[in-house]
Amino acid sequence: MQIAMISEHASPLAVLGEADAGGQNVHVAALARSLAADGHRIDVYTRRDDPDLPERVPLAPGVDVVHVDAGPAEPLPKDDLLPWMEPFGDDLAARFTDPATRPDVLHAHFWMSGLAALRATREGARTGTPRVPVVQTFHALGSVKRRYQGAADTSPAERTGLESTLCREADLVLATCRDEIRELHRIGATDDRIRMVPCGVDLRTFTPGPVPVRPDDDPLRVLSLGRLVTRKGVATVVEALARLAERGHQPVELLVAGGPPVDQLDRDAEVRRLRGIARDAGVAEHVRFLGAVPHDDVPGLIRSVDVVACTPWYEPFGIVPLEAGACGRPVVASAVGGMLDTVAHDRTGILVPPRDPAAVAAALGRLADRRFRRRLGTAARVRAERRYGWAEIARQTSGAYTAVAGPPAARHHATAHPAVAHTSLATAAGGTR
Repeated sequence: MQIAMISEHASPLAVLGEADAGGQNVHVAALARSLAADGHRIDVYTRRDDPDLPERVPLAPGVDVVHVDAGPAEPLPKDDLLPWMEPFGDDLAARFTDPATRPDVLHAHFWMSGLAALRATREGARTGTPRVPVVQTFHALGSVKRRYQGAADTSPAERTGLESTLCREADLVLATCRDEIRELHRIGATDDRIRMVPCGVDLRTFTPGPVPVRPDDDPLRVLSLGRLVTRKGVATVVEALARLAERGHQPVELLVAGGPPVDQLDRDAEVRRLRGIARDAGVAEHVRFLGAVPHDDVPGLIRSVDVVACTPWYEPFGIVPLEAGACGRPVVASAVGGMLDTVAHDRTGILVPPRDPAAVAAALGRLADRRFRRRLGTAARVRAERRYGWAEIARQTSGAYTAVAGPPAARHHATAHPAVAHTSLATAAGGTR
């Protein structure tokens, strides 16, 4: 199958840790590679943000990244890109008039990519070109962002209405978790247009390693990994450390990975805020900021700690719990979004209410038990292998493509099997959760 992925702001070639570069970039790159390994041909279309970029860059065998001229060829915040989605879609439509380059399916990643995809199919219809089916993955929904960020949300005001339009006009929406399905229902999506296909993890890169062996009185090593923004809830973990210290608990060392390079940390507003919280709480000496960590170094960093803490206020899916689990490390995670699916409470990690330092402190206190955390870490790796390897995610995704773009007999087969065509809430709740 010839597949066109559209990822307007999240290029698979981007350096992780830069502005607007994170889980979506990893997802698109890994999914494209895995689909290509199964024999598909993938072009990933992304906006040109540098005039010196070549039009086409090979990413992997069977995968090219194609740079589309839409707006100024310079980095722009993703929330400023809406005006450029019409020229993006027009560029795609022009490309797809050629039968040699017209894909069998368009897979849009993020809401603005979906707008470009729909425009491309409309333009094609006006020129008599057969319509290409559109599959949509949102990665995050504007309604959720607005609920939690309020006036601090920088998304365009039109976002939530346009996402509802996408739910009606896309041939299929791929939700990454049960919580997203509920949100999609709220904005008007119907079950016949939804499938659940989660995000994945590279099981060959993120692997268990030796569990650190240190004296019993050594600090429990906890890692917080991700972009340093207030909603990620790192302050909740810092405050939890203070509560543990007040109870005379063994010391806990918190490593904070993310944000700018280490030599620029002093200029970062969120780092300064977190340092102030740690200082006021009397735990500054137990909190260490590592700055941006290259993606290749992340598996080793995870394996060097005892516990990974993921405590955002909200999280559409959350890749870090999968990476931690694949490395055999238990997670303390907020009971929100995708983490309600990826973390099995008291089996692979501990779920806690968001913004609850006392609950995080209690969870870390339990995980001071070495045997308990090893048991959870072992189960987390098994869960990752069974559910979240990219080969399995690619298989489910290609099944979704077949449901909208395959031959009629194949489409009927794909939609006739609920386990393949759509994972219901009841099905998703089963298994080892």
